[in-house]
Amino acid sequence: MGRPRSLRFNSLFSEDEFGEEHPSAAPAKYELGCCAVCEAGDMLCLCVGKGGGSSWSDRDLSLHPSAPDTFPGSSPGTLSDSMEGTSATTPLSPTIKAGWLDKNPPQGSYIYQKRWVKLDADYLRYFDSEKDTYSKRLIPVSSISRVSSVGDQKFEVVTNNRNFVFRAENDADRNEWIRTLQEIAEERKSKAPERTLMSLATDSATELANKSGFLELRGFKHKLFVVVSEDKVFLYKNAEDYQLGIGITYIEMNVGNVKEVDRRGFDLTTPYRIFSFSADSEQEKEEWVEAMQQSITEALSNSEVAERIWAVESNRFCADCGSPKPDWASINLCVVICKRCAGEHRGLGPGITKVRSLKMDRKVWTEELIELFQQFGNMMANQFWAANVPPSEAISPTSGSQERRRFLIAKYREGKYRHYHPLFGNQEELNRALCVAVTTSDLAETQALLFCGASVTCDTGDPQCPTPLALAERSGQRLQMEFLLHNKTSEPPRLEMMCSEEKPYSVHLPSITHNGFIYKTPSMVKPISERKGPEEFSRRWCTLQDGVLSYYENNRNTVPNGEIRVEEIVCLVNNPLHAHGIESTFEVYTEADRLYLFGLESPDSAREWLKSIAKSFVHPCAEGLLALDFERLGRLHYKGGLTLEHAQEGWFALVGSMLHVCSEDGCRQEPLQLRKLQELSIQGDHEVLVLVERRRTLYIQGERKLDFLGWVHAIQKAAGSSGDTLSEQQLTESDVPLLVDRCIDYITQCGLTSEGIYRKSGQNSKTTSLLEALQRDARRVRLKEGEHQVDDVANTLKRFFRDLGDGLFTRRWAPDWLWATALEDEEAKVGEYRQLLAALPPVNRATLKALINHLFRIQCFSGENQMTTHNLAIVFGPTLFQTDGKDYKAGRVVEDLISHYVEIFNVNDQEMKKQQDEITAIMKMREASSSGTQQAGDFICTVYLEEKKTETEQHVKIPATMTAEELTFEILDRRKIVMKEKDYWSCFEVNEREEAERPLHYSEKVLPILHCLGTESYLVVKKQMSMENMLIYLASRVGDCKHGMMKFREERNLLGLGLSTGFHDRYFILSHSWLRLYKEVRSHKPEKEWPVRNLKVYLGVKKKLRPPTCWGFTVFYENEKHEKQQWYLCCDTQADLREWFATFLQVQNGGALWPLEHPRMRVAQPQQDARLGNISLIPLRGNESEMRNSVAAFATDPLTLLRNV
Repeated sequence: MGRPRSLRFNSLFSEDEFGEEHPSAAPAKYELGCCAVCEAGDMLCLCVGKGGGSSWSDRDLSLHPSAPDTFPGSSPGTLSDSMEGTSATTPLSPTIKAGWLDKNPPQGSYIYQKRWVKLDADYLRYFDSEKDTYSKRLIPVSSISRVSSVGDQKFEVVTNNRNFVFRAENDADRNEWIRTLQEIAEERKSKAPERTLMSLATDSATELANKSGFLELRGFKHKLFVVVSEDKVFLYKNAEDYQLGIGITYIEMNVGNVKEVDRRGFDLTTPYRIFSFSADSEQEKEEWVEAMQQSITEALSNSEVAERIWAVESNRFCADCGSPKPDWASINLCVVICKRCAGEHRGLGPGITKVRSLKMDRKVWTEELIELFQQFGNMMANQFWAANVPPSEAISPTSGSQERRRFLIAKYREGKYRHYHPLFGNQEELNRALCVAVTTSDLAETQALLFCGASVTCDTGDPQCPTPLALAERSGQRLQMEFLLHNKTSEPPRLEMMCSEEKPYSVHLPSITHNGFIYKTPSMVKPISERKGPEEFSRRWCTLQDGVLSYYENNRNTVPNGEIRVEEIVCLVNNPLHAHGIESTFEVYTEADRLYLFGLESPDSAREWLKSIAKSFVHPCAEGLLALDFERLGRLHYKGGLTLEHAQEGWFALVGSMLHVCSEDGCRQEPLQLRKLQELSIQGDHEVLVLVERRRTLYIQGERKLDFLGWVHAIQKAAGSSGDTLSEQQLTESDVPLLVDRCIDYITQCGLTSEGIYRKSGQNSKTTSLLEALQRDARRVRLKEGEHQVDDVANTLKRFFRDLGDGLFTRRWAPDWLWATALEDEEAKVGEYRQLLAALPPVNRATLKALINHLFRIQCFSGENQMTTHNLAIVFGPTLFQTDGKDYKAGRVVEDLISHYVEIFNVNDQEMKKQQDEITAIMKMREASSSGTQQAGDFICTVYLEEKKTETEQHVKIPATMTAEELTFEILDRRKIVMKEKDYWSCFEVNEREEAERPLHYSEKVLPILHCLGTESYLVVKKQMSMENMLIYLASRVGDCKHGMMKFREERNLLGLGLSTGFHDRYFILSHSWLRLYKEVRSHKPEKEWPVRNLKVYLGVKKKLRPPTCWGFTVFYENEKHEKQQWYLCCDTQADLREWFATFLQVQNGGALWPLEHPRMRVAQPQQDARLGNISLIPLRGNESEMRNSVAAFATDPLTLLRNV
């Protein structure tokens, strides 16, 4: 067999093949009948079959009514051929046969092209290489009418309108291909014989497509015909091929991502290739992007829940407007609704209606909730909610947004059309009746009582079942319990409290009036990614009156071009000057996830509009925020403080780097200083922004994607360094720049004794790179020994101070500091320094103290590092004062500050003692390491027995050779615990953040694990309860592989935004060296594969991911390039979990899970180092650098450190 052609990356098929479809001079008409076959030796150059289609040109071919064989179920003129068997609910067919074949050459060429050919139940496809994902051509099996031999080693595939000739390596292979193709084609024909050509001819191909048309694709000379259909994108050479169903390839959109590139261009990105498309216009591009995004949504959705709920006839139409196939629902009202009504439901607020998708929000749909919707149904719901709807007020599928909003407010918020319960108005009787109803199966009665005023948390008078929910549980009424749970926080309709146009606030918003000309762009559904030029703005007359912001063509028009109701506004953004082509601009975000950009030529005018709009939509409880000069103002759902069970709505204002928060009850919280955050991250499936301060954590939830993204970007920007002065840096709690703190901390741990520290220069390129990373976001930078050199970090710190805007001593006070060096009286000089120190800004003062404190430590080790006070002053004087080094006074200032550190910075005796104890502890550890009395790499670690409690902790010195088994025996011996037979005591690594744990293998070395432990991890010795079952399983099974279905979820970044899409069923095969993931059991090629030796498998999955079962793994993968991945697996049963985990352990440890015999000898007890005196053993965690830091922290304040253990 010949060697395959080299891969072409610029196209899906060769240029010569493209020429096959677009010859420079092709006949305009083709004759039907037979054509001669030209052969030269054994080379076939042309073959025309009985159908009359030429194999070298497909141009202008049409469907022939006399075609003898057509696909049962579709015609060549429909897309069904190319779509058969590839829907989201139907898995791809497995490969039936594959191999290398020579393809007949285009336009009569005598040079055959070698292709990798694959046949499945739906398509015959050929590729450049067996590794290719996307084919060069796909031929629906349904269109194949005949397969026959045409000579030595050659065979012909005849379709209704075109023929394809292939050549095998030998006759036997040729005959096998012919036999297989004939069998598959005959099988397809026999599936639906009742379908005739006439019925097929009436089908329309375009009805099956969400969007179709021509697009330019980078790498192709001619436009391609592209079809977006359900969960796939199909590529055709032309429209004729589309009608014939013979395409180039299709793209599975469950792995796709669409990104706009420029005004007409967009990229469809997959893990295998980037498809760069270009449309004819910007509007056309927007339509294509929207169609592909919907296709991605369709690919990632699951129709199982929808199909089950649609089984009830009334649920097949929207409960509000009657649109067919509604795929959204209100889970507390138990109504199934369409997408347009769902958008208006969201505007009513979660207290009225909780909207979820039937196809996307899979975790919400428990079996009880599905049964509730099947039993309830839209009919029962509307018998209550829509009992009295006047025909003039009803809405239809064609109703507009305002009409829908008005109707839904009246229906659900006011209860205007509901069927009133006879007990309406009598609260006590309503509550008593509800307690009776929940013990029965009468859901309609419970609904009527609840939404006519009965309290879901009323007192039942029964101490054993104090609430209706408890009564329902005791009575075994599962569906009643489900209904009550989803309505725990629902608000009953209140017609008497408000008119249909009001926002459901407890007080009325003030009526603000304002008008004038404003520049405006069209509304958007995505964030603004580029600067808008002045030509993109249109001048409009705008009025703000009666709670409506309206914009007109001019001030003479009476009919507005559009309007924004202030109750729908969720956020207001004041952009910096000249952010766009108009001098002053501001943005308005609405609940419908739309963004409006306005501009004015005067900053004062813009400020007036901002003030007026803010007053009109901000709740009076948060009116204190209006006095701030905000950059961003709006309402968000959040959790914080002691109320983490339920999210509450709050008002947020971003002012510089301060985030002001006002809760819904009007309580103004202490603002967050974003530059001092300890953590800023995005977590969870539904996008939660986590802000961690020293004393509190705030969880901001993303209810609306567009608005939430805006807040995320704004907060991230405000939390970063914004300039080159000290006050503009990210700060620690003590007002020291995080960059400075990181560098000082690292050098204290790793470089106190480094010879020539700060005098020797590091590598310029590494210094520049590190400084840029720290200035970009110091929170994300972790300095680690081995990865970063001490001199590079020291050079980074010096360069930061040299380049600092306004300097450390500030331009205002620097001359006075230099002047003070001339004072001869030391006491007077120290007094002057103290006054100048007090005059510095707080951040400068704190930073100077931290730096001099650090230099004071450095000079304490001058015997080893050769950096005396004088030497340090020579280096840091010119650096801190940003001079050329010729003025000796700069060095004198630094030397004085180090020499008089205690007096100038008012360091008391206790603080000085801690400083000296820290230095002593570090020196002792250095001496112990160098003298050999302590083994290289020995560390002291805290290990817990059975659970993490203060009374169970043990501090153990860990030699480099200690194994997990030896550590386990060490802990058990200390507590005088005797290991009995079948007591499988093991050492576990517990990761609190991931809520997972990993039993260490008995031969595993402990010290490397300690180096990698984070602050959220610890070691605990306890019994491994499942070990006996795992050993029994491994002893009884045959073979060393494991395969089966598990639920898989990959950890992704939400702002990629990349939120992870939940758990999906995948097929796994675990062999002795690889773990492979397949989309389904019949899949031929794995989607992913990982070497087992690079995997760390933990038991458990964190609860916030809402795993589908409680039997799961958390898996970490790191390759040789230190690239890391994290993902999660869930099993259906506990037995499955044990079997998979046992196989993982066996594969990773060469088959030995547990030692055959426990050595009775214990690890030798190391004698306590006499030089440590009575110092308690220090609990250390993390890598080596973090452990050294723990020693320093212990010496500074032992009690504080031990409290955190």
